[in-house]
Amino acid sequence: MIRIYNTLSQRKEEFKPIEPGKVRMYVCGMTVYDYCHLGHARVLVAFDVITRYLRHRGYAVNYVRNITDIDDKILRRAEENGEAFTDLTDRMIRAMHEDEARLGVLPPTKEPRATSYIDEIVAMIHKLIASNHAYAADNGDVYFAVDSFTGYGKLSKKKLEDLVAGARIDVREAKRSPADFALWKAAGEGEVSWPSPWGDGRPGWHIECSAMSTECLGDTFDIHGGGPDLLFPHHENEIAQSECATGHEFARAWMHAGAIRVNKEKMSKSLGNFFTIREILETYPAEVVRYFLVSSHYRSQVDYSEDNLAEAGRTLTKLYNSLRGIVPAKAADVGETEHDRRFMEVMDDDFNTAGAIAVLHAVANDINQHRRDGREQEAKQSAAVLVRLGSILGLLQQDPEAFFQADIGGELSAEDIEQMIQARNDARKARDFAEADRLRDELADKGIILDDSREGTTWRRG
Repeated sequence: MIRIYNTLSQRKEEFKPIEPGKVRMYVCGMTVYDYCHLGHARVLVAFDVITRYLRHRGYAVNYVRNITDIDDKILRRAEENGEAFTDLTDRMIRAMHEDEARLGVLPPTKEPRATSYIDEIVAMIHKLIASNHAYAADNGDVYFAVDSFTGYGKLSKKKLEDLVAGARIDVREAKRSPADFALWKAAGEGEVSWPSPWGDGRPGWHIECSAMSTECLGDTFDIHGGGPDLLFPHHENEIAQSECATGHEFARAWMHAGAIRVNKEKMSKSLGNFFTIREILETYPAEVVRYFLVSSHYRSQVDYSEDNLAEAGRTLTKLYNSLRGIVPAKAADVGETEHDRRFMEVMDDDFNTAGAIAVLHAVANDINQHRRDGREQEAKQSAAVLVRLGSILGLLQQDPEAFFQADIGGELSAEDIEQMIQARNDARKARDFAEADRLRDELADKGIILDDSREGTTWRRG
C-alpha cells in the first residue's frame, strides 16, 4: 500500500488511483524566460523519482508536465534581449531539456505548451462566464469571481475575508474584488496577442494549467504536483476555476516539493540568491547533484551549501566504490531480497527517498563484507541488487570508472591526468622515484587519487 501526503487534507492517505493500475499526474513545469535553477531541479528530480517508483510498482503513469511559454516575465526578457519571445522560449526549453538529461530526469509522457492551448483556454473562460463564475471587464480583461466559489482557500487554508482585507487593486485593473484574478489579459497596442470573444489578448497564468491538465488528463486526475511556492495562489486558483468550469473534483491528491534554501532563505530568482543548474554542474558531477537532491525527503527543505554538496559527493563515492572492479550478477538471476522489501517499505511511505538511500548503503556494506570474506558470487548478487534499487532513484547506472573519472570542468581534464600518469610511469621505469612522487603529489593536491595495482594505475577524483 502506497501512502501519499496530500496537501489538501494535510495527512498521509492510501493511494487509490481513479483507474486501477493507471496513474494520471500533472506537475506544473517551468516558465521559460531564464535558465533553470537548483530549486527547479528539486521539483524535476522529485517527481522523476515518484514517476520511476510508481512504474516500478507496476502502474502505467501518464505524467504531464507543462511549459509556460507566454507570460509577463517572458515578454519583458525578450524585449530586453531584443528578440522574439518565441526565440527566447525555444532557446530556454532546449537548455531545460539539456539540464534535465544531465540530471537523469526522464522526459514526461507529454509536455504541453500554453501557446498551443489557446483555443482550450478560451473555451474554459467562456464556460466560466456563462456560469457566472467570471466576468468581462470594460477594459477587455476577464476575471474569475473568487466569491462565486465557496471552496476557495481549501488547499492553502486561507480565508477569503483575510485575503480581501487590506488588499489593493492596481489602477490598471478593472476587477470587482481584490481577490479576483485574471483569466484573460487585454493586449495593448503592438503586444503579443490572440483573438478572443473579449478582444485580442493573452491568457492569465492560472488558467493555462487548468486548460492543459483537463485536456490532457480529464476533468479529474490522480495527482497534481509542483513547487512549494505554487500552493498559493496558483494551485488554489487552479482548483477554483477548474471545478467551477467542469463541475467535478479537480485532483485527488496534491503534492508539493520542499524548497531549496540558501542562508535560511528560499532560493529564488526574485531574491537573487539562486544558482542555475548549469553553473552547479560546472563544479559538481550531475549524479552528485541528483544524489544531493534525492537524499532528502521530497517534502523537506534542503539547505544548499558547498559543504553539503561535497558530502553528497563523498557518500555517493562510497556506493560506487563498492561496485568498483565487480561485474554484477544478471538481474534475472537475483530474486527479491530483504533489501528490496525494505526499499519498497520506505518508498511506499510517501516516497521516503532518505530511507531508500539508507537501504542502498546497507547493500553496499553487504558487498564490501562479501568481498572481504572472499564470497565473490554473493558480492556479485548484492551488486545486482544495488544497481537495481539505484535505478529507481536514477542513481548508480554509470560504470564506476566513468563516475570516478568524470570530467567536470576542473583544473585538470581527463586527458591532462592521463598524460601526467604516463609521465609518472615513465619516471618510475627510469627509477626517478623523486619525480614519480612529485607527480603523484601534484595530482593529489588537485584532488586526483591514484590506485596502483598489478594491472596498472587507475585514477579517480577525490
